[in-house]
Amino acid sequence: MSSQRDGGGRVREGLRRGSEQADARIARGLGEPALFAIALSAIGASIYFALGVVAGDALGLTPLVFLVAALLFVVTMLTYVEGNSLHPERGGASTLARYAFNELWSLVAGWAILLDYLIVMAIGAFAVSHYLSAFWGPAAGPGIELAITAATLAFVAWRNVDGLTAERFRFVLRLSLANLVLMIAIISFGAVTLFDAGAVIDSIDLGSAPGWDDLIFAAVVATVATTAIEAASGLAGDLRVGRRGLRRVVAAGAGAVVLIFGGVSVIALMAVPVQDGQTELGTRFEDAPVLGVVSAFDPAWVAEGFRYAVGAMGALVLVQAVNGQMLGISRLSYSLATNRQVPSLLGRLHPRRSTPYVAILAAGVLAFALSIPDIDFAIGIFAFGAMLAFTIAHLAVIVLRFREPDRRRVFKIPLSIAVGRGSVPLPAALGALLSGAGWLSVIAFHEGARVVGGLWMAAGLVLYGVYRRSQDMSLTKRFTIPEEALREAKDVQYGSILVPVFGGALDDDIVGTAGRLAAEEAGDGEGGAVLEALYVFEIPMSLPIDARVPDDRVEQAREALARAKEVGEEYDGVEVATAMVRGRTAGSAIVTEARRRGVEAIVLAAEAPSRTRGGRRMGGHGVARDRFAGEITRYVIEKAPCKVLLTAPPE
Repeated sequence: MSSQRDGGGRVREGLRRGSEQADARIARGLGEPALFAIALSAIGASIYFALGVVAGDALGLTPLVFLVAALLFVVTMLTYVEGNSLHPERGGASTLARYAFNELWSLVAGWAILLDYLIVMAIGAFAVSHYLSAFWGPAAGPGIELAITAATLAFVAWRNVDGLTAERFRFVLRLSLANLVLMIAIISFGAVTLFDAGAVIDSIDLGSAPGWDDLIFAAVVATVATTAIEAASGLAGDLRVGRRGLRRVVAAGAGAVVLIFGGVSVIALMAVPVQDGQTELGTRFEDAPVLGVVSAFDPAWVAEGFRYAVGAMGALVLVQAVNGQMLGISRLSYSLATNRQVPSLLGRLHPRRSTPYVAILAAGVLAFALSIPDIDFAIGIFAFGAMLAFTIAHLAVIVLRFREPDRRRVFKIPLSIAVGRGSVPLPAALGALLSGAGWLSVIAFHEGARVVGGLWMAAGLVLYGVYRRSQDMSLTKRFTIPEEALREAKDVQYGSILVPVFGGALDDDIVGTAGRLAAEEAGDGEGGAVLEALYVFEIPMSLPIDARVPDDRVEQAREALARAKEVGEEYDGVEVATAMVRGRTAGSAIVTEARRRGVEAIVLAAEAPSRTRGGRRMGGHGVARDRFAGEITRYVIEKAPCKVLLTAPPE
């Protein structure tokens, strides 16, 4: 079973609430509204915390910077929509890089976007307390703001472990639309009462106010909303959206981002203008800039009403945005785990909800650790990961136009130039150019992002390399594991256990382990379990399978099976059946017998380290390696139709 099928969330009858399959049914039922809800919530949320940082650096050019960010948002949306329609799997940029390049580049893209998710979660959760200060001033005070941050992250983690429901998606959509209405109200009232183009234009002194490095950094930071596209792409494979639906999502998303980014940024500079080379949006109101904007409205009772509305809406939208980022983390970590790019523990699924709870809980803790008051520093780290991931995504879609030119595309980026067998989509090329330049600018102008981002990527590559090498897997080839391998282990009852014996010193360990399992069954009043001790005669290919086995080998087998029966039946309620079989290899014979007998588990002994690859007893060969699984063990683990239990090797 491939990871695409397992991770895609195929619908089955009798689905548990919160399971991956139930998520799929929910997403398919909502279709394009679910996509639009996630994108719109992140667009709305980003203005609540990014406006202050961007205005503090871009000053009078803030509207222009946000329009550039809106352009990058649109071209990035086009890239992801085509890429996900081509390969509808969760994973976003990581999945696109997998098919366009290889697993190593897939890991780079996925690891980079994980950093972005964590940073946006941290900033969003931290900003919640500052918008709640509209109702209770001390909410933004030291200590209390961290408590609210922790509570927000804990709530989001709980909701994501609990799983998705259709009603939650509908709530996100209703909330996002309500926030859009509020943004339109702010823009409209500000345009009527505060409009003064000179307050914006006259403050611009390009090269000085703002400086070139500040302007470039602000332009990169303003793209924070693009993480919404990555989060929404996590639902790829779960959605059923047609060509027209995708076009409507792209058009609606483009309109919303231009309206919110452009309109609010213009009114913001008119309400809190640039004076002496700075604006209070980037200082006094940096943590809650939209509150600063509406506080400048006149008369006072209107300003107060807007403050309450912005405080409530800002807190709710930010919580929902944090929830959307956590959704992206859960989907991405599941994708990385099933493709063996990170240890399976990070993708471990909850036994009842089938959600990757280990990754969710770890993300909550890491996001809280990153919830530092210095929002400039945190958002600079975000820019490092975002620009790298989006550059890879744009390049991946261009490469796929040549690697898979004939593959069906439900949606195709317009404005393409034919080149040879493929074509180059100009919006994706522009996106790659902008995001690549943005990443280089972050490295050049933001030392903190350069150091922290570089360490984060180095840690991910080291983890990936060590993990892959420990599993004896290539760094560039794809390996998948089924969803069942990520599920939390449950109490298992074994009616029959197959125990291969080899006539060696390890046989007692194998049989003893199986005997203890069988005795536990007997102790539970279930009648115990039958141990089926098996001895395999390996018949060389040069001989017929029914060739006569030498008497000394038969005698050795009888002694090994007799010893297995003696050891196994020392445990109360355990019955041991014995058998001798023939096979070309021991591994294939064990798997064949397990399938024929319908056993529920196989117990094997892991080998002690030896200087022979695979273990000397298992007939291994090659260079020395500290491995605990020989060729027989590996074959059985890969092919067995049931659980395989390994005993610990002796020291």
